[in-house]
Amino acid sequence: MIDSMFETSSNHTPLLDISTEEIKALNKKYKPLSAQERIKQLYIDFDIADIMLTSSFAATSAFLLKLVSDINNKQEVFFIDTGYHFEDTLKYKTTLEKKYNLNVTSISAIKEEHEFTTKDETWKKNPDFCCSINKVQPLEKIKKDYKVWISGLMEWQSDHRATLDIFEERGNILKFYPLLDVSKEERDAFIEEHNLPFHPLVAKGYHSIGCTHCTIPGEDRSGRWNNNPKTECGLHL
Repeated sequence: MIDSMFETSSNHTPLLDISTEEIKALNKKYKPLSAQERIKQLYIDFDIADIMLTSSFAATSAFLLKLVSDINNKQEVFFIDTGYHFEDTLKYKTTLEKKYNLNVTSISAIKEEHEFTTKDETWKKNPDFCCSINKVQPLEKIKKDYKVWISGLMEWQSDHRATLDIFEERGNILKFYPLLDVSKEERDAFIEEHNLPFHPLVAKGYHSIGCTHCTIPGEDRSGRWNNNPKTECGLHL
């Protein structure tokens, strides 16, 4: 079934060809499994060359990165370098790269477009447009080369995330959320048991960490885009 879900066009861009019934079957198969078991099963059902993993190296990114690296340490990890990350985020990224021997590739916006957002201070006027230039578009350029996207979203993090399933078709790629139904308490217990390093800003009250211009201390995602109804950067919509 897995191989039949996808076709490849003449320009080598994978085209997602999966029915609602097939997605339901995947969800039914993966739902009873633990997060670790889901990730293991993914590498049975799909080839690593077709799997994309992203990490923001934010508050508790070590959770998903440890799970994946323990199961398949050859998995490439994409980091979207917006040019506006906290210095602590870049240091945390280096720490996790070394600790888990990660294969990290950084991607970023076109130089001129990023410079425009800096001069224009676009994050103040139109944060959606700023995220589109510095986050969404850089990922779109590589996303077309993959069939499955592993993401660490958890349903308790926001109202939008509470509506998701473990597998969902999103923008011509199959999104995979192995941690979706992991509770905050279960996550924190795993972090404590395995002594995973938190992002340095967590100790200062930051619980969801993005770009410097749009992040303040706050519980869960309340510190993102403060005083703005925006709750997602657009990557996961």
